[in-house]
Amino acid sequence: MPHIVGERVRLREYRPEDLVPIRRWVNDESIVSFLSDIFLYPHTLESTEEFLDAMMDQKADSRSFVIAEAATELYLGQIGLDAIDWKNRVGRIGIVIGSPDNCGRGFGTEAMRLLAAYSFLELNLNRLELEVYDFNERAIRSYLKCGFREEGRLRQKLYRHGRYADVLQMGLLKEEWEQERSRLDTENDSSH
Repeated sequence: MPHIVGERVRLREYRPEDLVPIRRWVNDESIVSFLSDIFLYPHTLESTEEFLDAMMDQKADSRSFVIAEAATELYLGQIGLDAIDWKNRVGRIGIVIGSPDNCGRGFGTEAMRLLAAYSFLELNLNRLELEVYDFNERAIRSYLKCGFREEGRLRQKLYRHGRYADVLQMGLLKEEWEQERSRLDTENDSSH
């Protein structure tokens, strides 16, 4: 599969050497507190190796990528579509930036935009969806910037950090993405 290259990031395949940067964040509370409950307990080296092997194998109903620096191809995080529903043309997104130093620098937003373009133009999906916790404000801002809309709120579904939190369901339709893309193209044309 060819790489999907943006200005600052590249979506590329998983490689054996990605084990080291994945191990750096997989047990880091500042990263995993925003992720699913599978990160509530320490992950062993063996479980991380099994995950990496599965990512290098790519199942038919998923498309997973490493988010890497465009120039160096060094690991920044990961993004992917899991459980793609090919009949209804729906993909569910998961994303993580694997270092606190790289959070808030726009890498995730650019990766999300690249994945959306790939999903709609190459895979012919019609809908992308994701879930995010209400306390993950930086991620919510990023998703809104990418065109996602809040579609639902599962009230107090998650218990984290000693309190109950809401889980937001967000979605992006192909037609909305195309309209935004058309609007940006028009703005770019008129600024020249």
